[in-house]
Parts: sequence; C-alpha cells; structure tokens
Amino acid sequence: MQEGDYPTECALLVKGFAYRQKLLHNGARQIISIHIPGEFVDLQNSMLSLADHNVQSLSRCETATVPIAALQALMKRSPAIAKAMWLDTLIDSSIFREWVVNVGRRDAKTRIAHLLCELALRMEASGAGSGPTYHFPLTQDQLADATGLTPVHTNRTLQSLRRDGLITLSSNALTVLDWERLREAGDFNERYLHHAV
Repeated sequence: MQEGDYPTECALLVKGFAYRQKLLHNGARQIISIHIPGEFVDLQNSMLSLADHNVQSLSRCETATVPIAALQALMKRSPAIAKAMWLDTLIDSSIFREWVVNVGRRDAKTRIAHLLCELALRMEASGAGSGPTYHFPLTQDQLADATGLTPVHTNRTLQSLRRDGLITLSSNALTVLDWERLREAGDFNERYLHHAV
C-alpha cells in the first residue's frame, strides 16, 4: 500500500514481517510500526478512505486480503467481530503511543532494548515465535529508522547490548540471553500491549 492510495481491501499478514513507514520529501524514512504474522497491517482502511502512510514488507510475506465492503458488512452483521476489529485498532493506537515515547524520551540503549522486548512478546503472544531465539528480519538501517537513531549509533548500541550479555543478533535471529536485564535496560512494561484483553 502506498500513501495516497484509495484502498479497496485490508491485508492480514499470514506469513512474514512488514512495517508501516512515512517518507519525507528529502528521502528520509521513519518506520512507525512493525507487523508480525496474524496482524492486520491496515485495518484502519476499513473506515478511512485514503492511505496516509506506506506499508512495506520486511521479508517474504503471505497476506490474506479482505474487501473493505465485505469487512463493513461483516461488522454490521456481527457485533462481536466489530468489537474485535475495534479492539485491534485500539491496541494498535496504544503501541503507537509507546513508540512516540520511545523515540521522544528514551536514550538509544533504552529505545532499542524496549523495541526488542516488545517484538519478542508480540511474537510469543501471536504464536509466531518463542524464546529465547526469535526470527528478526530487520536490518540495522531499519532498526535505526524505527528508533529515530543513525545507523552508526544503532550499531554501537547493539554492540553494547551484546557486550552486556543481553542479546545476540545475527542472520535474521535475535536471541535474548537475559530477559530480566533486557527488560530493565529497555524500561519495558508490557501493559500497553494489552495481552490480557
């Protein structure tokens, strides 16, 4: 999906990873969310008529697309499904709020540790992975664009997390070596993920 499109369907990510991004006129990119299997990447399009951001795959993806008209009809027929879709967008908003705090108020080490904790828990909750090793298709440049850091600063921060014995990261795999210390380094509290809902 491209910013400015008038979408006619919504996509559910069945396999692979994707991200939402905003592109600036100078070519700079801000990754504003990462999506894992089992998540809609654009459910807001069922109610909004114009795409206000881009969606890009991080890895080979398989999606199931649902026409917006069919989703809207389903919401009218089934209050339980309408509630589930509403809940999905509310949790999406909660994650966006946490990302704003992450980029705006946390230092580099805390930002990256926080994002790694979030992705690990989301993958576990969705059944897309279980610890201590997780599929991690982000490059250092993409991780930098998701955390508002430069690639050089991102590299140094990842080296610091490795030296501290918190993670290993190689060949599309993240291994969390010490969950409690990584959580502490990331000032991480999963409340905003609303997994209990």
